[in-house]
Amino acid sequence: MKKNNQARSRAMKRQVKKRSRKRKLILFILVPILLLVTATSVYALNMLNRAQTAVDNAYEDDGRDRSELRDIDVDPGKDHVSILFIGIDQSEHRDNEGNALSDALVLATLNKDENSVKLLSIPRDSYVYIPEVGYNDKITHAHARGGSRATIDAVEGFLDIPVDYFVRLDFHAFVDVVDALGGINVDVPYEFTEMDSNDQKNTIHLFPGKQEVNGEEALALARTRKLDSDIERGRRQQMIMESILDKAVSIGSVNRLGNIIDAVGDNMATNLTFNEMTSFISYGISGDLNVETLNLEGSDLYLENSVGQNIYYYQLDEPHLAEVKTILKTHLDLMDKTEQFGTDNAYLENQNETNLTP
Repeated sequence: MKKNNQARSRAMKRQVKKRSRKRKLILFILVPILLLVTATSVYALNMLNRAQTAVDNAYEDDGRDRSELRDIDVDPGKDHVSILFIGIDQSEHRDNEGNALSDALVLATLNKDENSVKLLSIPRDSYVYIPEVGYNDKITHAHARGGSRATIDAVEGFLDIPVDYFVRLDFHAFVDVVDALGGINVDVPYEFTEMDSNDQKNTIHLFPGKQEVNGEEALALARTRKLDSDIERGRRQQMIMESILDKAVSIGSVNRLGNIIDAVGDNMATNLTFNEMTSFISYGISGDLNVETLNLEGSDLYLENSVGQNIYYYQLDEPHLAEVKTILKTHLDLMDKTEQFGTDNAYLENQNETNLTP
């Protein structure tokens, strides 16, 4: 009897030890998983809070309830919308804070149904009517005369396209974002030297070919027009925007989000709220984003000013401008079918060849 009790006692101890080992094994597996999930959640929450703070700090009211070309309010989570990207060369060493020229203008139209984006580059010397001053001038001067609102009014005026939102970035943000991404891949068309963001001449030297560039080098590529034209400059800016987009949505950039948020937050102004901005995430996560670039054709124009100087302008080609308007209106679903059928088919076919699927 005593031996049986001892045997049962030893068996019970073995079972307790087994259960103890199992519990230790389960804890050994679960604890790292729980720590990983917790850390990821904390990181995601931290990034979300930092992003919201950055966007909230960057918010700038443009003084409009909505575009005058819209009958009703738009919701970027449901509707096709447009965003005007304004790049300004504003810095302390140039003593132009608050009245900088717009050095880059890109109008983006976004179509929710097609999950597509059209990027129209607007040449800075385009000769258009500036409502803020009441006469025709280079569109780059609109921002110096009345900021983002004056630029929006000028763009809406000559394109007849509603500008629902704007995002204004200075060159410091551009440089910092590219550096925060760890550089971007571009195709440099030719060898050139250019000044850096502090206007130090010939500090950037690039050679032709596909390569990875840092922020200062990307800025030099976006700014230079010594060896080509303002139109080619616009095409380079579009290429750089696509490269930034491609790098930003890559998995490898996740750990860089904090630096990107910080870079943009200090050098950006927008009338987008945080909730509106997050509505655009759907365009990137589908994996089937179609990006098309558009440009405005035109010719050189010289006009004499009041003191007898010949001033250079870029005269937009009216027939081509009408075709671009049709394309953008169709993309935003602002045209009826009879108007859409009037679009020049050859032009549409030529533009479709530039489609990209990042």
